[in-house]
Amino acid sequence: METNIAKAETDIDASKDKVWDALVNADTIKKYMFGTTVTTDWKPGSKITWSGEWEGKPYEDKGEILSINEGKTLQYSHYSPLSKEDDKPENYHTVTIHLSENGAQTHVVLTQDGNKTAEAKAHSEKNWKMMLESMKKLLEG
Repeated sequence: METNIAKAETDIDASKDKVWDALVNADTIKKYMFGTTVTTDWKPGSKITWSGEWEGKPYEDKGEILSINEGKTLQYSHYSPLSKEDDKPENYHTVTIHLSENGAQTHVVLTQDGNKTAEAKAHSEKNWKMMLESMKKLLEG
C-alpha cells in the first residue's frame, strides 16, 4: 500500500457544475493554476499537456486522461520533466479529483499518488492546496 499519497481538499461556495467547469475549461484553469495552458479533449485515453513558466523556467508537463465521470470525478496521469526523473511509467503520478455536494457548497478532494518520499508528498500537497485556494478565490469572487 502506498503511503505517500498527497491530499488536498476544500469547500467552495459554488455549484458542482460551476466547479466542474473550472476543472475542464482551459481559460478558467489558466486563471487559477499558475498561468498554465492546458491542452486536451477531456476524453479517456486522450493526451493532456500543461505548459507555461514555473519559477522562471518554461515547462511542458504531460499525461493522459484516465477516467472522467462528468460533474463528479476526473482522473489523469501526470509527468513533469522538472522532476528530473526519467520519462517512464513509474515516474508518473495519478491525480484524482472528486466533487461532491455539501449543501450549497461543493466539496473538492484531490489526491496524487507516486510521491516517492514524505518530502515529495508534502511538496505536492502544498502546491495542490495553493491551486485549490486559488480556484476557490476565483469561483467565490
